[in-house]
Amino acid sequence: MVGQAKRFAQEILDGTKHATRANAQAALECFRGEIEQMVPRVRQVIAQTRARIFHGETRTEGKICSLFEPSTEIIRKGKAGKPTEFGKLVKLQEAENQLVIDYEVYDQRPNDTTLLIPAIVTHEAVLGRTPRLVAADAGFYSAKNDAAAKAKGVKRVCIPNRSTKSAARRREQKKRWFRNGQKWRTGCEGRISVVKRRHGLSRCRYRGDAGMKRWVGLGVIADNLISMGNAIARQAK
Repeated sequence: MVGQAKRFAQEILDGTKHATRANAQAALECFRGEIEQMVPRVRQVIAQTRARIFHGETRTEGKICSLFEPSTEIIRKGKAGKPTEFGKLVKLQEAENQLVIDYEVYDQRPNDTTLLIPAIVTHEAVLGRTPRLVAADAGFYSAKNDAAAKAKGVKRVCIPNRSTKSAARRREQKKRWFRNGQKWRTGCEGRISVVKRRHGLSRCRYRGDAGMKRWVGLGVIADNLISMGNAIARQAK
């Protein structure tokens, strides 16, 4: 199939494969562009399939999971029902009244610990003040992040340290404010579920990285409009 595709593309380029109408010829040129884009991807899939079947290698340089969306990543989350997912990592940053004040679609999955301080900086830029409380899951914890957040003026950093051996740290994580902060964080997980279900973020309908970012952005805007309407309705009562 790769050989046939290459020959067909070359015939169009050489002029031996031509059409009688200008619009038909333009369509052929378009097909040639698609073929030349697809052939290297198919070759890569062939190479990684050979490596897996004949040599048992599951980690291949430049691995492709989707011919049509080659930037798709393998995301291992360890969930019992769905341990592995395919797509791109998306960050949603929520503030009061269920408003998403920032989002980002990452080209490559980052380490969670690198996201905390930039999130606080973004909060300051958008809302004009430092958050009083910052809540996140254990993946965002590091002693450096904890100290940096407090240095920026965050009064309460509610990020659990699962591996701590400090009795004082364990006592702090059992305090009411810490547990309430983690409950609020759990509620933020519900926001992700709502955006996926209500605005279709579980599957992108646009093509390419730019299409993915546009799709997520439109979903965030739509969800914020609903949240703002709900907040205004509550104030009017």
